[in-house]
Formats: sequence, C-alpha cells, structure tokens
Amino acid sequence: MVATAIRGHVFANAEGRYHFRTILPALYPGRTRHYHVKVQAPEHPVLTTQLYFPDEPANRGDASFRRDLVMRITEAPSGIAARFDFVLNIR
Repeated sequence: MVATAIRGHVFANAEGRYHFRTILPALYPGRTRHYHVKVQAPEHPVLTTQLYFPDEPANRGDASFRRDLVMRITEAPSGIAARFDFVLNIR
C-alpha cells in the first residue's frame, strides 16, 4: 500500500477570503470524512483543526467530531462547494 498525502498552502486575500480546490477525502476506520487545516494570522499562533461534512453517517461515531466545525455544502458546476468562515481573535 502506498500512502498519499495531499497538502497545499493558501493565502487569504486582503478581505480575508480564501479558496482552494481539492478532492473529497476518503473514509478510514474510526473517523468520519474531514479535512485537516491550519490557519494563521500574521505574527500569531497557528490554529490546527479539522473541518467536517454535514450529514455524514460516521459523524455520530467519531469522538473528534465537532458540530461547530461542519462546513456548509452546496452544489457547484464542478461538483460540490464547501464554505467555512474562520474567525480569529488577533488582539
């Protein structure tokens, strides 16, 4: 078996908006479908978290699942589009 890691690095624009394109993550034993993300404001600590999909059956059984980290999903011409708004306290 060959392990594959898909990673990327995205900068937000002047309004704080970001966008990236990726694949739908696979399921693996004991976890629900999710993305691992790191978010950082300049000169501030890194926030490491996970983003989850709504209505995934495995959400109920995943001890790491948090409802407040569920993305909003909509249909898009190229598949699906997900949205999550991060709010960082940088004061």
